[in-house]
Amino acid sequence: MSLPNHEFLDFFRSTSPYIHAHRGKTLVVCLSGEAIEDGGTTLIQDLALLRSLGLRLVVVFGARPQISRALEAAGLPDDFSDNLRVTTADTLNHVIGAAQQMLVHLQADFSRGLINSPMYGAAVRTVTGNYVYAKPRGILNGVDLQFTGTVRRVAGEDIRHQLDAGNVVLVPPYGFSLTGELFNLNALEIARDCAKAVRADKLVILGHMAPSLPDPIDISQLTPQQLNERLASVQPDSPGYLEAQTALLACQQGTPRVHLLPATEQGGLLRELYTRDGCGIMVTRDEYDTFRPARSDDIGGILALLKPLEDEGILVRRSRELLEQEVDHFVVNERDGMIIGCAALHPFPTEQEHQAELACVAVHADYQVNGRGTQLLKHIEQKALQAGVKQLFSLTTHTTHWFLEHGFRVGKVSDLPDQRQALYNYQRNSKVLIKTLAATK
Repeated sequence: MSLPNHEFLDFFRSTSPYIHAHRGKTLVVCLSGEAIEDGGTTLIQDLALLRSLGLRLVVVFGARPQISRALEAAGLPDDFSDNLRVTTADTLNHVIGAAQQMLVHLQADFSRGLINSPMYGAAVRTVTGNYVYAKPRGILNGVDLQFTGTVRRVAGEDIRHQLDAGNVVLVPPYGFSLTGELFNLNALEIARDCAKAVRADKLVILGHMAPSLPDPIDISQLTPQQLNERLASVQPDSPGYLEAQTALLACQQGTPRVHLLPATEQGGLLRELYTRDGCGIMVTRDEYDTFRPARSDDIGGILALLKPLEDEGILVRRSRELLEQEVDHFVVNERDGMIIGCAALHPFPTEQEHQAELACVAVHADYQVNGRGTQLLKHIEQKALQAGVKQLFSLTTHTTHWFLEHGFRVGKVSDLPDQRQALYNYQRNSKVLIKTLAATK
């Protein structure tokens, strides 16, 4: 039944702002094997429509139920450990074979173009390739996962070249190692890392919705912090937990928006992107992300960041009283009212070398995936240069390589200011790392 003329016009006009907003944007879509079975040809038609509307598409797909059926038909075991398939030398060919069959079927579906069909005139071109580099996942909780791997790297620029050419990039759930081996990979992990590598504007996950959350409020839009708080009360084996966790990590890695959609929702992809209310859950990065001088009311947040590192012996334990005295030396990274990073700069103004010590570099565990430490260091270096500091030094027992990767060199205790040499703890035997700041101007 067709819409009355005025309803059709109202609907079409209401979508135009979203059409304009999405044109030219890069979208990574993750389709679970269940989503492909449930959505079938209609889902591919919707993706082709998105391409026609000007979106640049990367389609990552899973194949869990299809692989299980292939193994059952071959009379081979279908073993899992911690929700990861144990891929053996005997099952690998069947795993890859099932994924390749899905790849061919998707290419065929994108090639449809019969007259009077939704795909008529779409002329969608798909490409695939060895864009995902993998490594073995190894032994997890005593179980050797063998040919089940994890993503090592995604060739983001190569994928972007294909998108620039107008192609839809299909990414299957396997990857290649530097030694030429094949590994079975998790589609959610691939999609998350693809979104980061191609600098996607959005990641859309079609599978289970986010797991049932304890409060009844509207959760059609969440910040990563809000989602993280709700996931704390959900069992990791709950339906939708992995999708929600992927959304959280993707936002923390820099993807601005992640949409979680039910695979069974007819036209859900179009509704989510082109209507005001959508039909899923959108996880959007916090709007407030600042680096600023610490205040006395930040002491609690700084203590919470430092405590895990102090417990591991990475940092020397500091009392609240000492932090209150030194708070003016601290810089904090605040996101939406939460202290997620800190660092301290202790100058030695009486020294001719104009040196300063970088100390207490700490980042919240949930935000360590997207270069927070590097951003803190850059902010501290800029602050030091403005204060006339020429040389930055730090003492560490565990993170020497991180400092070396950021331009520091290994020094000696005698390179430290006299005041700091007098306080050096020979029992801890910390490495001395030094960086000349004038060279970075």
